[in-house]
Amino acid sequence: MPFEYVLMQKEGRIAKISIDRPDKLNALNIQTISELTAAFEAVRDDDETAVVILTGAGGKSFAAGADIGELAELDAAGGKAFAERGHRLCNLMENLGKPIIACVNGFALGGGCELAMACDIRIAGEKAKLGQPEINLGTIPGYGGTQRLPRLVPRGIAMDLLLTGRIVGAEEALRIGLVDRVVSQAELEEETMKLAESLVLKPAFALKAIIEAVNRGGDMSFEDASRLEASLFGLTCGTADMKEGTAAFLEKRKATFTGR
Repeated sequence: MPFEYVLMQKEGRIAKISIDRPDKLNALNIQTISELTAAFEAVRDDDETAVVILTGAGGKSFAAGADIGELAELDAAGGKAFAERGHRLCNLMENLGKPIIACVNGFALGGGCELAMACDIRIAGEKAKLGQPEINLGTIPGYGGTQRLPRLVPRGIAMDLLLTGRIVGAEEALRIGLVDRVVSQAELEEETMKLAESLVLKPAFALKAIIEAVNRGGDMSFEDASRLEASLFGLTCGTADMKEGTAAFLEKRKATFTGR
């Protein structure tokens, strides 16, 4: 699939999507958002893809926010449409049904931080910088940052980051829960791939069920979310992978899952 600002690579059942505007620190213009949306739609519909890695090309930036040149030209109607494009992309990612790992190799600011938050797991290099500095441009996050950030970190910390525009380093991001692991820059790609390879070996339907339970359940009452969990648990019990997993445990051998 030919893109100008997005690279797609496949290694076995792992798809790697890279934002490819290194001269602009992988800033997110409208075309990049459209290409990312198409790329994630492609991996969603590809039965051979089990896990996705999202990162930024060039080694300095995951995605340094919106393209300010485009942002400066927006009026109220254009701004709403701009935000809605980002929401569609992030919602697509969050509900992809396949684990997405954010490999945060540098700046993840504004829309870049929002893309990372729409992933299921975030691994950051030790030099990564994350934040929502939109307040310093006279605006607010537009790709879900005001909603996902308070769901990932304590509300007071989220308000601090959103209201001040403060940017945090990788270790602070780990401490507050904005990222899940921090590794050295030299080991970042290797550790991300190791995690992806481990997820490929897991039962695909159960992975999808966990993502659905967590995402949908977070907006429900505990009782409704528990019913959702029970329903999804029941569905997994009807899969060949569940029969294989339990049989392997009882037989003291390693399970081989087939995605059925």
